[in-house]
Amino acid sequence: MTLTPLGLTRPASTTDALVQRLVARVPGSTGATWTLTEVYTGDAVVELPQSSPGDIEQAFAVARAAQRKWAATPLKDRLAVFKRAHAIFVDNARTVADLIQVESGKNRRMAIEETCDPPMVMSHYLKRAAKLLAPTRRGGPVPLLTTSTEIRQPKGVVGIIAPWNFPFATGISDAVPALMAGNAVVLKPDNKTALSPLYGVQLLEEAGLPAGLFQVVCGEGPDVGPTLIDNADYVMFTGSTATGRVIGERAGRNLIGCCLELGGKNPMIVLEDADMTEAVQGAVFGAFGNTGQICMHIERIYLPESRYDEFKNAFVAKAEALDVRASYDFGPDMGSLVSVDHMHRVKSHVDDAVAKGATVLCGGKPRPDLGPAFFEPTILEGVTKDMRCGVTETFGPVVALHKYGTVDEAVALANDTDYGLNASVWGGDVDAACAVASRVESGNLNINDILATAYASKGTPSGGLKSSGVGARHGDQGLLKYTDAINMAVLKKQVMGPRRGQTYEKYVEGMLSALKMMRRFRIR
Repeated sequence: MTLTPLGLTRPASTTDALVQRLVARVPGSTGATWTLTEVYTGDAVVELPQSSPGDIEQAFAVARAAQRKWAATPLKDRLAVFKRAHAIFVDNARTVADLIQVESGKNRRMAIEETCDPPMVMSHYLKRAAKLLAPTRRGGPVPLLTTSTEIRQPKGVVGIIAPWNFPFATGISDAVPALMAGNAVVLKPDNKTALSPLYGVQLLEEAGLPAGLFQVVCGEGPDVGPTLIDNADYVMFTGSTATGRVIGERAGRNLIGCCLELGGKNPMIVLEDADMTEAVQGAVFGAFGNTGQICMHIERIYLPESRYDEFKNAFVAKAEALDVRASYDFGPDMGSLVSVDHMHRVKSHVDDAVAKGATVLCGGKPRPDLGPAFFEPTILEGVTKDMRCGVTETFGPVVALHKYGTVDEAVALANDTDYGLNASVWGGDVDAACAVASRVESGNLNINDILATAYASKGTPSGGLKSSGVGARHGDQGLLKYTDAINMAVLKKQVMGPRRGQTYEKYVEGMLSALKMMRRFRIR
């Protein structure tokens, strides 16, 4: 039976007592609040305090005091917190999923998958952190008489600005390696999706994370962002390219580092020898997973002329058969967009495309009968670069189909964008598909998959090229970016310079001869 918003009851775990306890963590000295709503129904859930600049400065002061003690804590004791946290997060995954659904409107399948990300990140860095953070002794310029040691020190207090599409995964997962490295964190989640990351902080503290070390401040970006960046020692941001440029500029003026995972206009190339059944199923997730609200999701599909109609017909049939509705069980294939405002943005992209000549193969309309922010899975044909959805990120359940004649043409079309976050190539000959993918300008390349294999490979950095970002999460880089590399060099005997009675010319001859000898014997 198809449920309507009127038939929904908020999950039992998301009690008023719980949500009030969570928002009580947010400083809001002025009394200003923002009404956080249940997306499926539009009903108010809780009043979320809005943090003033003074509140943010105080949050950083508390975090900085806690960080000094945390950085002095032995690494094995810091990591022990995350060993306990891993089990606590897994045990509470269903409650986390409830909160994620209430605040974001995504279907339960995506919500429960999102809960798995922080434990996966914890598990990876529990294996790698000790090695990455250990002092590394290297040779100095003079063999035997000099050494140089690379020492990793925490940045201090890391500011994290998390988006609304994966609030728990980004808000908590990006903080985990920063905390392991000895930093404190001040997180700014989106107002719409603050509950799940606040619950994540609670779970970390249950695992033994010191109180005060992980602060959460809330407010609209222009109100909160400048003060957060001005007080941070490093900034991690996930969001739009336009906002990323502003954050990057301000971080640069403050001479602090930043990592920016930004927008995408991600292509999928289907090669002639691809298994079309698998490619179509992949495209369904790529376009409509998380209601199209994934930074790495697919918005452009390039198909060989010889198999275009085969793919199109199967894809449209699959899209039209999707179970789209509001529900807190695992039934629906697709849930709601995050807000009415965002639904109107997605609709404007589709309306603009149709007005300029695009054809709607399926979908294309809001579904107010299902809930205030629902939009149909939409497949377009005939999209061109003079259309808004032809060049900019729609970030909704909207995808365009395109024909290509040759593989070279497909690669050129895929690269004809300012973005470079994720790309997907499908083919029966995996080696040939990899060769095609290697020509696509993208930070993440998936063969016979959309995005999960790349993103879930926590040992490999994941970031964007071109206007899709700077830096990366995951991999060794995902932890080391939260540290400063210190060079401690030791000279055991004073040999830098001429010996007593030696001319400088003779000293230079000896120095140059030594350089040749060390290269010959591969000493330095």
